[in-house]
Amino acid sequence: MRSLLLASFVAVLCTACPKRADTTDEHMPHRFEHAEEWAARFEDPARDEWQQPDEVIKALGLPPGALLADIGSATGYFSVRFARALPQGTVYGVDVESSMVDYLKKRAVTEKLTNLKVVLGAFDDAKIPEPVDSIIIVDTYHHIEERQVYFTKLAASLKPGGRLVIIDFKKGSKKGPPDAEKIDAAQVTSELVSAGYVLSSSWTFLPDQFFLAFTRR
Repeated sequence: MRSLLLASFVAVLCTACPKRADTTDEHMPHRFEHAEEWAARFEDPARDEWQQPDEVIKALGLPPGALLADIGSATGYFSVRFARALPQGTVYGVDVESSMVDYLKKRAVTEKLTNLKVVLGAFDDAKIPEPVDSIIIVDTYHHIEERQVYFTKLAASLKPGGRLVIIDFKKGSKKGPPDAEKIDAAQVTSELVSAGYVLSSSWTFLPDQFFLAFTRR
C-alpha cells in the first residue's frame, strides 16, 4: 500500500481494511488505533450531507431480515444505521483495528443493537462468520492490497445471489485521499470482474463517490 500522510486522511471516514503490518517507516500507512479520538470525525453529522447514508440504504432495498457485513466498519457510521434498518437481520461490523472493534462493541451495547455483531478481521481475511446477503465496503477499497486475491476469497462469504457493494471516492473529489491514491470506478469494475464478479447495479446520486454493486459469477 502506498504511504499516506495523516493530512491525506482528514476526509477518509471509513478506514479498516487490509493494511501492511510489515512495512518500513517510509511506507507505513496511517493507523486508526485510538477510536475515541477518531469518532468525532468519523461520526460528524456534516458527513451526512455528502455520504447520504439513508439514501444509500434505501437504494439497496434490503429486506428487514437480511444478513449484511460492513467491511471497514470503524466507529459504526454505516454499521449502526444498517442494524437499525434490519431489525430482524444481522449486521457484522468488520474491522482490522482492535480499538475500532472494541469501540463498536461498546456502542452496540449502549445503543441496544443486539443484531450488530462486531468482528476483528485480518488483513487478508474479513473473517465474516457466515455467508451473508450483502457485503458493503465504503471508502475502503482503495486501501486494500492484493485485491484480486482478497476479493476472490471474499466471494465465499456471499450467499448465492448476494451482492458486494463498493462505495469509494471519485477522482477529482476534494474528499478522501489525493487523486493519485484513488481508484476509479472503471478500475474497480475491471478488478472485480477478474476476481469473479459481475457488475449488477450502479447509482450516481453521491456527489463525491461512485456506488457500485456486484454479484458472484
